[in-house]
This record gives sequence, structure tokens and C-alpha cells, in this order.
Amino acid sequence: MEDVIFSLDIGTRNVVGILAKMEDDVYKVIDYEILEHPDRSMYDGQIHDVEKVTEVAKEVKEKLEERNGEKLKYVAIAAAGRALKTQKTFVENEVDSTVMIDKSIINSLELHGIQMAQEQLESECNDRESRYYCVGYTVVNYYLDGSIIGNLKGHRGKKIGAEVLATFLPHVVVDSLYTVVHNIGLEVINLTLEPIAAINIAIPQKFRLLNLALVDIGAGTSDIAITKNGTISSYAMVSFAGDEITEALAQAFLLDFITAEKLKIELGNENNHTFNDVVGIEYNLSTDEIISKIDKVIKELSEEIAEKIVEYNGKPPSAVFCIGGGSQIPKLRDYLSERLELPKERVVIKGIETLEKLEFVCQKLNGPEYITPLGIGYTTFKDKDLDFLNVTVNEKPVRLFNSKELSVSDALLLVGFSARKLIAKKGKSISIMINGDKKVFHGSYGESAKIYVNGKIASLDKKLKNDDHIFIEEATPGKEPVIKIKDLVNFGEKVLLDDKEIELIRDVKVNGQNSHESYILKNNDNVRIERIRSIKEILEINNIKKDKNKFFVNDILVDENYILKDGDVIRTEGLEEKNNTVIEEICEEQKKNKSEYIKVNVNGKDIELENKDKNTIFVEIFNHIDFDLKNPKGILELRLNGNRANYTDILKDGDNIEIFWK
Repeated sequence: MEDVIFSLDIGTRNVVGILAKMEDDVYKVIDYEILEHPDRSMYDGQIHDVEKVTEVAKEVKEKLEERNGEKLKYVAIAAAGRALKTQKTFVENEVDSTVMIDKSIINSLELHGIQMAQEQLESECNDRESRYYCVGYTVVNYYLDGSIIGNLKGHRGKKIGAEVLATFLPHVVVDSLYTVVHNIGLEVINLTLEPIAAINIAIPQKFRLLNLALVDIGAGTSDIAITKNGTISSYAMVSFAGDEITEALAQAFLLDFITAEKLKIELGNENNHTFNDVVGIEYNLSTDEIISKIDKVIKELSEEIAEKIVEYNGKPPSAVFCIGGGSQIPKLRDYLSERLELPKERVVIKGIETLEKLEFVCQKLNGPEYITPLGIGYTTFKDKDLDFLNVTVNEKPVRLFNSKELSVSDALLLVGFSARKLIAKKGKSISIMINGDKKVFHGSYGESAKIYVNGKIASLDKKLKNDDHIFIEEATPGKEPVIKIKDLVNFGEKVLLDDKEIELIRDVKVNGQNSHESYILKNNDNVRIERIRSIKEILEINNIKKDKNKFFVNDILVDENYILKDGDVIRTEGLEEKNNTVIEEICEEQKKNKSEYIKVNVNGKDIELENKDKNTIFVEIFNHIDFDLKNPKGILELRLNGNRANYTDILKDGDNIEIFWK
């Protein structure tokens, strides 16, 4: 029986052992044994009574050995989907805004997110000693500079982020499975995950380009696997399954658990049911009458499964395949299709009778509850690789659980290689105060990490094979900026003032101390630069009176607020002579204005007017001439020095006045 595989599925309700072989690509079942646990030694898929579970598993093995006359030495097993742990996290990395985002940058971001999810999981489980295998993850959303974006590739920005939903298998689960089978004298030949085993036999590879969900509704948990783009993209688990339906029946009709379990199984096969409650009352009810009492719980189960599918897939899938004993509960598929907004025909029960290339040499099994046990052995034949891959990371041996198509990032996760070491970072920035204003100088970007697989340059998503050798050259950080005083100050700035060369930079102090042009600035340095800025400042420094000069810069007349530039040629021109003449004229005028009398000519006659304490205005002239205003003879015309005059015009000595009717 060298070509025969013994597979063992230890479930919440029973233990299933199957002997099978592969002939011409047809999976042939030779024999099988199914034994129920004598009592509830397992809850929600977890072993609570190790001895009792071991006894049942041992009995299954011995019965198969007895019937087939062969001692079984090797076994294929599967880690339950209920052992998987999921964690959602948000990760954000700073990137160089001048560099286009490529696949390597996105891969580094996702790896960082998975590591953060793993750290959070360890923290929440309060078990930092445990190791976890990442068996799948999905990116719910990408972010660019704080906004959601469909795809980061090809964009530029300062910050990229991702909301990552990752699924992990605790290393201790793998170890404990090995221990159990060793206790019954078996050696593990292959280890897989129950969702992988189920999907391998239920959904052939040719269908996995489609977005499909496989839901295994067992007694303790409902395990979910989702396919898209040719691979299994994610796994999930709901702690709500067949046992909740059984318990609802027990509560509704006052039944013990075993009677309620039998009634639940019959609901999918019979229309009428007769049973007694614990008091002894007999019931004769139809399936519809019974379902009406537990309808709320069935709806709740469908809602939890649907919500988990959408959470991990991001949307409803194209179709849902239901397996496991719990999938046969009446109305469950109807509620599930309604919740996922799928046509009813796209939510189906996948029974053994629908499987391709499967034959039974013994009595045929029927129903969806045996898909996973059959899939465990089938996966062993189909998987060409080992259940573990052995690789090295920087010469450190790593053993990877072969739960999916493994890549470099999976190996780095297991050894705890920080994703931050893959991304080139900017050097530290320095902040300088310059004349009271804060200025930040940014560091340069370093060089990204280099990944080699077997000596050849590779990427994080490079697929791994057994005995691959991975080597990582860590990213190098950028350099801190080196800023000298001379980078901030042009010490060569000069101007010419009336042919005299003057330096515009008068003084530079750093933190209150005199400095020099080669001084290298440090973070938080305070720089004070004293510079001659304007014409006004340069005149004050050189004791030139601004009110007695006019100023020309590069032969253009400017005012005192002109801002000086390097190389300006300044020329001053005195205003002293002109000012003296103006002053003399003003003084003479003031003397005239202060005379006691002024002489004016009115219509050809000279008249002297008193001008002692005030200015004489035009209208006062009528007090000194004989002109009849009471009897108008036309339009009165007033002229002062040949121009039209107003009554309030001030008269001066020598003015010529004309007054007449027009």
C-alpha cells in the first residue's frame, strides 16, 4: 500500500479516516471509517478531553488497519480553519514625493502592514513568545496622502497607506497536531489547512480565476476560503455554526443535545418529525413548523457568514459553495443569497456527488459533510512540494508552512525582518531660526534595499522553492543636510557709494556668538544676520543727511526706501544751494506779508490798504472804492492780476484789480 494515503480529519462531532490512492488523475477511495465522539469532548473544534479524542482517532486507525491488513505508518492531516487568527491594521509610510510609486514600494508597505498586524495580534493575545504563519492577507484600501485610492502604482505623494486584513496560523497549532498523531503511532506525511483541502477538491484550479467563496459550515465553526485571480486570496472563520442551530432546537423544544442534533440532521432529509422532549411530551411537527421556531438563529448564522465574506473579499463574490453538515440546514442558503444580493442559484451546496474525477472502490459517501476529509488526502497527492519549504534568509535557516504559494515576503515575516529596513529613508532634517524665521532643511534619500534569491536580484513577491537562498542588503538611510553659514549668507555682497566700496553684510551671529562663513549649522541653531538693506540705512551708517541729498542708484533716481542689491552703484547729489535760495525767498515773502500796509491798483488807481494783524481779502476792497453794488447794471466782473477773482482771494502788495459790470 505504498501508493495509498491515509488521511485523518478530527472534527467537532466525529473523526473521519480515509484510505485512498491516485490512479490516472482519478482519486480512488479504498476505505473509510467514521466514528462519532462518545460525548462532547470537543467544543467549537477545540479539544477539551485529549484522552477521549485520542482514543477515537486510534480506533479509526485500528479499524482501517484490521480491514485492510496493513499497518498504517503515515498520515495526512489538516489544521482547522478555527485555528486561524485574523487581524486588521492600518499602516502608513513616508515616501519620496519625487519618485514614482512602483510595485516594490507597494510590496514593502504591505509587508510592513502584515508585520504590524502580527505584532498587534501577539499583543492582544498576550503571547509574544508564539510565532505565527501568515497564510493569507488582503488589502482593504490603499491611501495616498490621506485619501483612498484604487491603486498606488504610478502615482507620486508624500505618504502612502494601506488597510490590511491578515490571517495567521499559530505555530503552536502545527506543533500540537504533530504531537497528537505521534501519540497514536503515526508520522505526518503532509499538513495543510482544512479550507485549502476543501477548496482543492471542491473548486478545481480552472475555476479559481473567478471570485468564489467556499463556506465549510461545521459543528463548531464556519470556515471560509475565497478565490480570485487564480489563487486562494484569503481565509476567514466565523465562530457560529451547526452547534448554535442544535442549541436553538434544544431551547425551543426542551431537548437534550443529542436528540436536538439528530433532529437537526433530519431537517434536511425529512418533512415530518416525531420526537419527545426531556419531560416526555411527544411532538409531531413538520420541518416548516420546526424551522419557524429557530428562524431567527438561521438568519443570524447567514448574516455572520455573509458579513465575513464581504469583509475579506471587499464585495459579494460571484458565487458561494456551501459544504459541511451545517450547510444542509433549511432556508440557510436562501438567507445567505439574500444577504449577499446574489441569485439563489449562485449559492449552492457542493456535495460529494458533484466532484470530478472521484471514484469509490468501497461504499460511496454522500453529502457535503465529507468534502474536507476527502480533500485532505487529495491535497497530499496534488501538492508536488513538501508541507514545509526549507529556505535561508541571510544564511539563517527558515521553515515555512506550505499553506499557499510562498514568496520572499513570507520568509521575511517569519524571521521578523523589519519592513522598514527595505525602504530608503530620508536623512534627518534640521531646523534653523534665521532672523526670527524658522527654516527647515531636509535630508537626502538613501538607497532602497536589494533582494537576492540564489544570487540573482529579486523582489518581495518572488515565488520560493525548496532550498532557495535569500539575501537582503538593507536600505541605506539618507544623509543629514550639511549647511554652512556661507550657504545662507553671501559675504561678497557689495555696493559703491560715491565710489566708495561698502560690504552689505555687517555681522553674523549664531546663538549670540560671532560666527564665520565655514561654520556648520546644527539643529535648532539661531542665526542673526545684520545686513544693510536700504538707502536709508546706508546713509545713516555713513552720516549722510538724507534731507539735503537726492539719491541715484545705477543712474536712476530713487527714494530712501530702495532695497539694495549686490553690485548697486549709488550716487548722492547735494540739495544745499537750492535749499538756501528757497529759504531766502520764503523769508522775503514772510517779511512782505508782515508789512503794515500793502499797495494795490484798482481800475487804474493806486490804493493803500492796512495789513497789520491779518491778511486782506478781495471783498474788503469795496470798503475803499466808490462802486455802486445796490443798482446792478449787468454781471459783476472781478479780476485779480488778469484772472477771474473770488471774494476770499488774499491780496498782496502790487496786485492789479479790475471791477466792472459786464
